[in-house]
Amino acid sequence: MRSSAPLLFELSKTGRRAADLPPMDVPELDGLLPEELVAKEPLPLPEMSEVELIRHYTRLSRRNFGVDNGSYPLGSCTMKYNPKINEQLPACFNKLHPLLDELDLLPVWELMHALGELLCELCGMDQFTHQPAAGAHGELTGLMLIKAYHDTRLDHERNEILVPDAAHGTNPASAALAGFKTIEVPSTADGDVDIEALKALVGPRTAGLMLTNPSTLGLFERNILEISNIVHDAGGLLYYDGANMNAIMGIARPGDMGFDVVHLNLHKTLSTPHGGGGPGAGSVGVKKELIPYLPAPVILKRHGGPALPDYNRPLSIGRVKAFYGNFSVLVKAYAYVLSLGGAGLKQASENAVLNANYVQHHLKGEFGLANDRVCMHECVLTPGPLLERGIHTTDIAKALIDRGFHPPTIYFPLIVPEAMMFEPTETETRENLDELIAAMLDIAEVSKTDPEALHRAPETTPIGRPDETRAARNPVVRFVAEPKE
Repeated sequence: MRSSAPLLFELSKTGRRAADLPPMDVPELDGLLPEELVAKEPLPLPEMSEVELIRHYTRLSRRNFGVDNGSYPLGSCTMKYNPKINEQLPACFNKLHPLLDELDLLPVWELMHALGELLCELCGMDQFTHQPAAGAHGELTGLMLIKAYHDTRLDHERNEILVPDAAHGTNPASAALAGFKTIEVPSTADGDVDIEALKALVGPRTAGLMLTNPSTLGLFERNILEISNIVHDAGGLLYYDGANMNAIMGIARPGDMGFDVVHLNLHKTLSTPHGGGGPGAGSVGVKKELIPYLPAPVILKRHGGPALPDYNRPLSIGRVKAFYGNFSVLVKAYAYVLSLGGAGLKQASENAVLNANYVQHHLKGEFGLANDRVCMHECVLTPGPLLERGIHTTDIAKALIDRGFHPPTIYFPLIVPEAMMFEPTETETRENLDELIAAMLDIAEVSKTDPEALHRAPETTPIGRPDETRAARNPVVRFVAEPKE
């Protein structure tokens, strides 16, 4: 039976308090604020005891699902477990402020420079900036760099960005925000970029191509070198969306594939938490031709001296974030890279790919496959034969909740009808994967014997199936108290 927790306002009882404040021991001063800003009535805040307050928020916390609770196979988002020590290390810098004297900030700049060098080696780039606050912000920064590059060359007619139809939704949005027109490139039936279509689309207006490799289909682009040549021969640049970099760390480098710009989602690939609104870091790396356009300041070392910010950047696109970016995220990522090392990063990618293929192998008999190929760090399934029994992707996702698992990403990529994108990540054990597989196979079996049970799911949550369209378009985010009698 479902039960909904009452709101704080509904728990409120006049006169109850969670804390006792001492009497005011300073004189009251009137007239300091304009009359129209002074409240005429006390704020209608909830009143309750401390134990009621604690129990209320404890009940709410138990409804949260996170990677510390269980498997979170959210495709393309990499909700993997992160070492807790990496969450604690930024406290070593918590007494620093970006406006302190240069001598006090030397450790900050040294860490940022060292992390940039490691990322250059990991990605095959020549210089990194850590200013962007998240992945999409990194996309925008990279596209601004591409625009500045063409503008400096007086190549102003290059106003088109090519984006595959399997791209992340942020790609065309970032391109539009940077002032480009988005041109969609179709995929072939087996999930690769359509080479012939790409050849027909490139031209004198092509500023660049945005590509995720592996793609959001969970597939490695087998023709990446040919794609690179096609775009470069047309005068464009290649932008690498690093959202799926955790499948190829230590194995392949975007720079070696021909990419000129890359962003990394440090807040999901290299230890730091993903989701929850941040903070994030979308560090952007470039080949040497684009270094002059990087956001100022760029952290550099000269003649073996200390790492220092360089503000003398006449061709810079300017700042994209206050000060030096989200530094605490950089600390976590730096610790992650150092603790794993090159061999560890490679093993993390290999385990991510192995886990995804393990899940795909055991489920492809009962469910459909978007592409029957070896996948990378994620696999895209469909309900397959379950559709004939009236079971859709939403039903499967809701039924997984009843079985203790967070659902995968659903209905994405958009080019796959009824898509379910599973990314088990490298931090899940074989036993955990077996439990997830067993839950999915149980859902398939229930679809044969009692499909209506799946239509009722979830039945173990306080709220079952809300009207999601109405909730998105007409959200109720403000509590209106009933008048007291």
